[in-house]
Amino acid sequence: MRNCAKNNMFHILFLHSSLYAPPESGGAVSGVLKIILAITHPGMEQIHFFKRGVIMESILELINTVPFDVCKFQSAVKEMNEVDIAETLDNLSKEKAVQVFRLLPKGIAAEVFANIESDEQQIIVEALTDSEVGEIINRLFVDDAVDFIEEMPANVVKRVLVSVSDEKRKIINQMLQYPEDSAGSVMTTEYVDLMEGITVSEAFAYIRETGVHKETIYTSYVIKRDRLLVGIVSAKDLMLARPDQKIKDIMDSNFISVRTTDDQEMVAAIFRKYDLLSMPVVDKEERLVGIITVDDVVDIIEEENTEDFEIMGALRPSEDPYLKTSVFSLAKNRIVWLFVLMLSATLTGGIISGFENALAILPALVAFIPMLMDTGGNAGSQSSTLIIRGMALGEIEAKDMLRVLWKEIRIGLICSAALGFINFLRIYLTNGRNAALALVVTASLCVTVVIAKSVGCVLPMLAKKAHVDPAIMAAPLITTIVDTASLIIYFSIARMIFQL
Repeated sequence: MRNCAKNNMFHILFLHSSLYAPPESGGAVSGVLKIILAITHPGMEQIHFFKRGVIMESILELINTVPFDVCKFQSAVKEMNEVDIAETLDNLSKEKAVQVFRLLPKGIAAEVFANIESDEQQIIVEALTDSEVGEIINRLFVDDAVDFIEEMPANVVKRVLVSVSDEKRKIINQMLQYPEDSAGSVMTTEYVDLMEGITVSEAFAYIRETGVHKETIYTSYVIKRDRLLVGIVSAKDLMLARPDQKIKDIMDSNFISVRTTDDQEMVAAIFRKYDLLSMPVVDKEERLVGIITVDDVVDIIEEENTEDFEIMGALRPSEDPYLKTSVFSLAKNRIVWLFVLMLSATLTGGIISGFENALAILPALVAFIPMLMDTGGNAGSQSSTLIIRGMALGEIEAKDMLRVLWKEIRIGLICSAALGFINFLRIYLTNGRNAALALVVTASLCVTVVIAKSVGCVLPMLAKKAHVDPAIMAAPLITTIVDTASLIIYFSIARMIFQL
């Protein structure tokens, strides 16, 4: 028993040092661990710290060993996390991945299946028998099963639904009817619900009986007749309460819930605001229908952020991994926005053509066009990025538009004053002390920066008011608008000062 405790201490210390030791610690943590291990493991001369990557490599070597040792493999994977096993399968060929998956112990096969990529899931399902498919899907949590089915082609979906139990099929079909990206589409129906009239001891007995099949038992949801949600009770509350106390006496009736039709982005914002681990989902009659757990919210946040970044980069959003997406699909996602931006860029060409006479008289004006356009575009992108991020976090709302605009104008004035001062000196000293030229460029730069800051903050907020994704009004579009404005300002000031 004492040796087991020492071994557990060894593993805890190893994991802690591997995951949290800063790079600059320079082996200090390792030295401390060696001292502790010398005490807990007397006589041990060498200690090997096997990191996760090394363990995965060892598993891969074991898989590729001929003849294949099934018992040794199954013993090894039991010590691994299901996510790491899934990652290992992704590194294998299709045939080998299917063979290895078949050899996984039944207790962890479903967890591994839930963590592998959708294309690998399809390959495995197509290689398994109907009974094997049914066993895996029946072991999956409902939300994971729904996520899998949503990614599969129709022929695979039909085969999967035929293979699962009637109860599971009914729940899956019900969840598939909720709108895409809604709370109902990401919730799970595997939760602990307690009647308000039972005692704490009865609640514990119920949790022991059914909890193994639930996604989480840290929070239980208190209902009354007709499944109306009336409160929540945590595991801590249950453990600290007397066995004869009623659930309704210890429950928290001040809880936060969402409707099945609420947008998943709003759900993520609520989790972030209140630091929740799970949250109940109710229908329009306040009846409990499911819960959303924090692991699903992490996926939502990643999905929404990825979509925003792709839109901000003038890309059509795609859910497929980059390396597993065809060249044609990637080109198709990019070419539409490139075409739109290319056409919009013809405006700048038309403006330059309209001022050909001025450029012919004073060719030096041409040299400063790129600098003006780039500075204006960068200034606008800075503002739009901060505003879009602020709106995503709920820090900025549409009603704050005038406050934000006034703030960005003042920021623009400060930035333009600093940039203008340096720019005036640079141009004056490097262009034959031509004060008029330096004044034209500096004045144009200052006006352009202020306008760019204003456009960069206003456009995303107008998009939000119009119920359009603010990310659409990000860098590429704002840069095009500011480029056009900066050229008009530049040539207008040049005409006025030089009387062209």
